[in-house]
Amino acid sequence: MSGERSDKADARRQRLEETLRENLKRRKDQARARRQRPADETEGSPAAEPAPDEE
Repeated sequence: MSGERSDKADARRQRLEETLRENLKRRKDQARARRQRPADETEGSPAAEPAPDEE
């Protein structure tokens, strides 16, 4: 019976490790994509419009 438990625990641990690796890879890919993207323009943003006294 203890062999069955350790098999289940090992299988669960392997699934968790795989999920963690996939998550880390996805997050690294997202970070790389953000670094490669040009800086966002403020065009279209309310912050990009001049204040009424600046016009």
